[in-house]
Amino acid sequence: LYRFGQTVSIPYYDDDWRPRSFYDKIAVNAAADLHTLCLLDIKTKEPDYVELAKSGRKRFLPPRFMSITEAIDQLLECEQIEMRGITNCNTLGIGLARLGQPDQRIVAAPLSKLRSLDFGAPLHSLVICASLHELELEFLSTFYAFSPSSQLLSSQ
Repeated sequence: LYRFGQTVSIPYYDDDWRPRSFYDKIAVNAAADLHTLCLLDIKTKEPDYVELAKSGRKRFLPPRFMSITEAIDQLLECEQIEMRGITNCNTLGIGLARLGQPDQRIVAAPLSKLRSLDFGAPLHSLVICASLHELELEFLSTFYAFSPSSQLLSSQ
């Protein structure tokens, strides 16, 4: 934990709201060579404004939990707009799902590979890695998803 910078929350985008302020914190962490823990958005008890306008009754939309794939898509979109050279498809990340549960999943891989994996049920988080010390590399090799031959080695 000593090599982690500020934790960020990645919010869901919608048609009118596409904040990138979380990317500023990732940039600060990257400049200091610190890993970034990204907490992914959850939407529960969100009002259904269309239903409210139609019927006047308050109803709620089904809960949504951001996936690692959605988070990576938003990170890569931020990089396309900001052009800071912080994240790209080859950036090493760690996908985390249901930590502490019997079916937890931890996978380390480039963002392009993480993006293609199904991490299953929520809750998900993502770590954007800074440079890695040899001990960190050794530890992460346990969770690395793709060997040079692209053989899946993920740990569940």
